[in-house]
Amino acid sequence: MRAYSTDDGGGFYVYALLAPIAFVLVGYVLYPLWRVFYDGFFADGHFSLSHYAYFFSLTRTSNLEAAWNSILISIISVFTCGIVGIGLAFLLSSFDFPGRRTLQAFAVVPMALPSLIGAISFNFLYGESGIIPRGLKVLFDLPAVPFYLDGMAGVILVHTVTMYAYFYLPVSAALRNFDYSLTEASRSLGANRTRTFFRVTLPLLTPSVVAASLLVFMISMASYTAPLIYGIDRTLTMQIYLSRTNGNLEMASVQSTVLTTISLTFLFCIRAYESRRRYASQSKGAVHRREVKNPLWRAVCAVSSLLLVIWLLLPIFVIVLISFSRNGAWTVQVLPARYTVDHYIRLFSDPRTFIPIKNSLNMSFIATAGNVVFGVFAAYLMNRRQFRGKRILDTLTMVPWALPGTVVGVSLIMAFNVPSLFSFRQILVGTYWILPLAYFVRLIPLVYRSTSASFKQTDASAEEAARGLGASWAYAFRRVVLPMVRGGVLSGAILGFVQGIGEFVTSILIYTRASIPISVAINQQMYDFRFGTACAYGSLQILLVMALLLLSEHLNRDTQAIIT
Repeated sequence: MRAYSTDDGGGFYVYALLAPIAFVLVGYVLYPLWRVFYDGFFADGHFSLSHYAYFFSLTRTSNLEAAWNSILISIISVFTCGIVGIGLAFLLSSFDFPGRRTLQAFAVVPMALPSLIGAISFNFLYGESGIIPRGLKVLFDLPAVPFYLDGMAGVILVHTVTMYAYFYLPVSAALRNFDYSLTEASRSLGANRTRTFFRVTLPLLTPSVVAASLLVFMISMASYTAPLIYGIDRTLTMQIYLSRTNGNLEMASVQSTVLTTISLTFLFCIRAYESRRRYASQSKGAVHRREVKNPLWRAVCAVSSLLLVIWLLLPIFVIVLISFSRNGAWTVQVLPARYTVDHYIRLFSDPRTFIPIKNSLNMSFIATAGNVVFGVFAAYLMNRRQFRGKRILDTLTMVPWALPGTVVGVSLIMAFNVPSLFSFRQILVGTYWILPLAYFVRLIPLVYRSTSASFKQTDASAEEAARGLGASWAYAFRRVVLPMVRGGVLSGAILGFVQGIGEFVTSILIYTRASIPISVAINQQMYDFRFGTACAYGSLQILLVMALLLLSEHLNRDTQAIIT
């Protein structure tokens, strides 16, 4: 028997695995970003600040207004999502009342709505000709609709309802392990509930709140669909799309650079705030729920929970309802007057209608398969091997997470509209493969982090024992390491596949006629006023996303059971 050593073939495999990982990160993350930065400063091969001068010009304020609107929308979205998400987490964690479990089960339903479908459904419900405003007008015989969502208010509502779960989930998880003896000590020393909340409870939840704030801010900065539908033309993502459409790639590069700089600045500022103090408690708490015993309040809680669940499900219900309506038959009526199942039959019987479905499934599968290979080997190196540059590798794998979808799209256009080493001397822009590549880049952090978490939860001694018994590195990796992290890999892959199916912002910039995905097809059908077909696509998209999210949750539970 020979003793195991990390150098017994391990050193060779480290660098053998590191080479393709470095090639991917340099070629498809750093190089495209460099091209965006370079093309913003160079006009016709010569250094120039003319594009930046135009962007920051006080006489042409469209770009400055777009930057301000993007920042304002993102900051407001962080606050509104935080209020709703944290408030709901405390409500469901602190009180036991009729309907609590039902509300808890449906609290994350909005996450199943892809960005485009979410914005469309809210427009159908609350827009100027939406079902609810029009229904109130008819019901009370009003001369005009009593209210409707438009502009900034519409964008904020869509962001709040579709993103509050990013606060609710981590805060709920943190509250399950919260040490409530600290709040009891604070109250016994004379602090009231408000002071205890802001000085004791909330600071201990800072890591969860910071992570959620980052995620909501980044997604809001990258938001394209809600501003598009609610008529806010001047956001950075809209300006990038217009510059790309008009062929002004240099200005699109400048706008992408500014958008990336704002996102990264927020990232560094909030990380600096988080690092100012420690947030760990010395003991593990238990959930303390107070039962609502007053009969009146119990009835109020039960009714409120039911109404809230219905409200959360309404966007999905309206998409399904309209998916059965005949195209062109829904005009001034409150609800569609004529229904049909032809849209669903056509989805699977008409080859032209089925193409976007096939494309989304194929491209998401290609991207996810690449992410699994990349994520497994990158996570293995980060958690099982020692080498120089580990921190750089970890940082680079997270860079796409901080990049809005428009920036990813523009960077790939700038990088691969000419032959290069990383495109194997081919022009990728205008081909089928540019979109799977974009999905791959966007999903790198998601799959990598999920896989890395599984490596952190498993013991390296099993691999060491296999190597000590004479197994080769490849055999030990295949028969010992992979089975141990399989749950995290599959969970990350499923979530990545879900994101690929719902991706719209990047797709709208770089799709081709041969690679049109579901999200772009929905957008096109909406512009052609074929609401039934668009919502049939959307219903299928929602069904796929919900099924995959349930599967991911099942895998997570199984993985936790195995670990514990």
